[in-house]
Amino acid sequence: MTALTLSTAAAPGLRADAIVIGVAKGAGPRSGDLVVAPGAEAVDKAYDGKLAGVLETLGASGAEGELTKLPAPAGFKAPLVVAVGLGAEPGAKDADAGYDAEALRKAAGVAARALAGSKKAAFALPVDGAGAIGAIAEGVLLGAYSFDVYKENGQAKNGARSKNGKAPLAEAALLGGKPRDAAHKGAVARAVAVTEELNRARDLINTPPNDLTPAIFAGIAQAAAKEHGIKVQVLDDKALAKGGYGGILGVGGGSAATPRLVKLSYTHPKAEKHLAYVGKGITYDSGGISLKPAGHNETMKCDMSGAAAVFAAVVAAARLGLEVNVTGWLALAENMPSGSAVRPGDVLRMYSGKTVEVLNTDAEGRLVLADALWAASLENPDAIVDVATLTGAMMLALGSRTFGVMANDDAFRSAVHEAAEEVGEPAWPMPLPEHLRKGMESQVADIANMGERMGGGLVAGLFLREFVGEDITWAHLDIAGPAFNEGGPFGYTPKGGTGSAVRTLVRLAELTAAGDLG
Repeated sequence: MTALTLSTAAAPGLRADAIVIGVAKGAGPRSGDLVVAPGAEAVDKAYDGKLAGVLETLGASGAEGELTKLPAPAGFKAPLVVAVGLGAEPGAKDADAGYDAEALRKAAGVAARALAGSKKAAFALPVDGAGAIGAIAEGVLLGAYSFDVYKENGQAKNGARSKNGKAPLAEAALLGGKPRDAAHKGAVARAVAVTEELNRARDLINTPPNDLTPAIFAGIAQAAAKEHGIKVQVLDDKALAKGGYGGILGVGGGSAATPRLVKLSYTHPKAEKHLAYVGKGITYDSGGISLKPAGHNETMKCDMSGAAAVFAAVVAAARLGLEVNVTGWLALAENMPSGSAVRPGDVLRMYSGKTVEVLNTDAEGRLVLADALWAASLENPDAIVDVATLTGAMMLALGSRTFGVMANDDAFRSAVHEAAEEVGEPAWPMPLPEHLRKGMESQVADIANMGERMGGGLVAGLFLREFVGEDITWAHLDIAGPAFNEGGPFGYTPKGGTGSAVRTLVRLAELTAAGDLG
C-alpha cells in the first residue's frame, strides 16, 4: 500500500518523481478560464506566473479528472509536474469556500493511478484543514489500488514492479500537511484505516469464485476478527439447519460449497448505541434453476459485495475505536443449479418462522438477507442497515454509479442518504410503495419472493421489510449498480470491485458514536 507522509517542504526542493498540482475552471470574473489552485503557488511562480497559460496551450481545461503532464521548471528536484483537474473553482461570492472534498479525492485518485511505477510523488493540492488532508489521503490510497495477483509473476506483496504492469505509487507526500498537527495526523490515520479495509473489500470482490467460497470467506473474516479484537461466530450448514435458517440453506443447497452465516461483533465499553449491518454474500450467482442467460454470469463473483462492505466497515470501526457497538452479519452462500437446488415452486420456512414461496431462484439475495435480518433483529439494535447487490431494476433506475436507499423511517433514510453524499458515494432515496406489497401474495405461503416486474427494486425492499423486527429502524442499500465497475477506471474508482457502501457504513457508525444520528 502507498505510504503517506505529511510535509511542509516547498515543492521546488522536494526530491520526488513528480509534483501533483490542481487546476480548475475559473469562477466569477474568471469564469471558464483555467486557474491554478492553491497549493501550487511555488510551481506557478517558477513558470513566471504563466503556468495556467502553458497548461491551456497543452489543452488543459481544469475539468474534473483531466490530467496533464509537463516537464518541471528549472531548479526543481522533481522532473515532472502533473496537473489534475478539480472541476469548477469555488464560488467567488464566498471567499472562504474551499474545494469540495470529493473533488480533492477524485483528483488525488486520478494522479495516483497515473503515477503507478513511481517511487514518490508530492501532492501540492489545496489544503485548508484536516478535512482536505483526509480527502487527499483517501484519494491517493484508493486511486493507487491494483489487483493483479492472478497474473503471471503478479505484483509482489512488497510492492515490487511486476512483469505484467507497474507497481502502485510507493510513497505520497501531502504538502501543506503538518506532521505535528494532531488533526492532520488523525485525518491520515483515519484515511489509512478506512481505505485499507475498503481495498480489502475490493480484493474479495475481485477474487475468482473458485477461491472465495462461503467457507473461505468465513475464514478470512475469522482471521481479521482475531487480529482486531472482534468477536466472531460462524454457523456452518449443520448449525444453520439446526437453527432453522431456511433461506440461507435453501439458496446454498445446490452447491457443493456449503453456506455460512458469519456474525462479527465489535463492542466499545463506552458505547450507548448499537448498529447492525447485514450483507448479502452470494459468492457466485448462477441464478440457480432459474439460470441466468449467457452474458449475465461473467461478473457474478461480485454478488457478495454487500457482505464485503459490511465486513470492511466492522473492521474499520474497530480500527478507529469508535464508541458504538457494531455487529456485522455476513449471509454467505453460492447459488448453483443441481439436483439438490431449490426449485421454483418450493416453499422455504425462514428463520423468522415465515414461509416463502420461491417463484424465481435468481431472486436469492433477499432470501439469505431475510434470515440474517431476523437474526440481527433479535438483538434489538438501534438500527439495522443491509447492503446488497440485489436487483437489476435498481441499475435501470439509477444507473451504474448510484445506489438506492430505502427505509422504514423517512428521517433515517434521509440520514443515510446524507452520510453517503458526505463521503462521496452517490446515493438516492427510494420509496417503499405499499401497493406493491400485494404482488407478493402467495396462495401457499406467507409471501412469495417475487412481485410485480415494474418497480422490482422497490418490491425487493418491501420483501426485506417483512423480516425486520417490529419497531426497529431499518435501511436497505441496493448497490447493484456501483458495486462492480465494468468500464474504465475513473477518479479513485478502479475497474472491477469498488468497495461501494463501505465509507457510508463507516460514516454512519461515526455519526452514531458522536450522537448525531438520532
